[in-house]
Amino acid sequence: MDGMLSQEEINALLNGMSSSDDSDKKINTQADSLTDAEKDAIGEISNISMGTAATTLSSLVNQKVVITTPVVSYATWSDLADTYDRPCVFIQIYYKDGLDGNNILILKERDVKIITDLMMDGDGTNTDGDLSELHLSAISEAMNQMMGSASTSISSLLEKRVDISPPEAKIVDLNDTIDAGDVAPFLKDLFVKVAFKMEIGDLVDSELMQLYPFDFARDIYKKFVKDKQTSNESKAVKTSSVTTNAAQSDNAGMNMEQVMQPNQGAPTIQNMQGMQNISRGVNNMMPMMQDVNVQPAQFQPFTAGVAPVVQPENINLLMDVPLEVTVELGRTSKSIKDILDFTPGTIIELNKLAGEPIDVLVNGKFVAKGEVVVIEDSFGIRVTEIIK
Repeated sequence: MDGMLSQEEINALLNGMSSSDDSDKKINTQADSLTDAEKDAIGEISNISMGTAATTLSSLVNQKVVITTPVVSYATWSDLADTYDRPCVFIQIYYKDGLDGNNILILKERDVKIITDLMMDGDGTNTDGDLSELHLSAISEAMNQMMGSASTSISSLLEKRVDISPPEAKIVDLNDTIDAGDVAPFLKDLFVKVAFKMEIGDLVDSELMQLYPFDFARDIYKKFVKDKQTSNESKAVKTSSVTTNAAQSDNAGMNMEQVMQPNQGAPTIQNMQGMQNISRGVNNMMPMMQDVNVQPAQFQPFTAGVAPVVQPENINLLMDVPLEVTVELGRTSKSIKDILDFTPGTIIELNKLAGEPIDVLVNGKFVAKGEVVVIEDSFGIRVTEIIK
């Protein structure tokens, strides 16, 4: 009566606005989604590529690595912030050949520390402190080799060359103050999330995530389906060709039987013409049915005896061939961590004792021992023993 709305009318208006917003979200979700076939293709490709990547990582860390079957779903930036560890490492993967797009791998901070420690010949327990540039450099190299091998698997699957650019690793603290668009433009909206369970020996039992923009996921699916159709069409053409040739052969046989049926009296003009046509067909097939002269291979009998002696003068043919002579003072083995600690003045202990003979190698083969001498201003070696 006084122009003011009652509480019931206010509630009705609010409910109407809420239902309108919900319908908009549903429309957006339908626009940013994959069909079941597309999700299955992404899951299959991810499973194959990550299986190869796990083998590569296993060789890098010298541990058994298992990456299980992927789970494909959708997510937003806020979903990651609510469910994933802080901070974590984002590795950007850009495809430069075969595929046009990029995706992101996400690893937990502790997992990165364990992987890098194992790569540096550690036992995987050195996880104290913050992530450094050394960690990012090491994990980038690991991802480069892992995704490189994964690209090879995708190449075989799509039957075309697929290659990536060197990955870029970045520490990201998932919170509200970070703009998702600064990390990757597609993270501002809904995106495809492929989650894997990753196990590294007894040290890691964690989750590895791979994020795709919808356009890139659909592009992979289209190439996957197109290559399969092309392969099936090629097989169908070959099968059709074989079937046609077999049918022609059967028809020729049937026509011959019809013309040559017994007890039919003298051949008619039609039968004579049929025989001539068949004769032409048989003559046309003759190049495919020519006799081939097949004989068993003849080998000289083997008789044991003394090999012929090479004449000494034949060595002259090799006299001018250059060989690389190396004098080796000693060797040692160091971890990547120790090598990175090298500075001017660092002393490296070798496996040779003082006064021990020096090894002489020719083209990498150990042939002699000797001792170091000084000839004017140069070092030299006096051979003391020839290795037999």
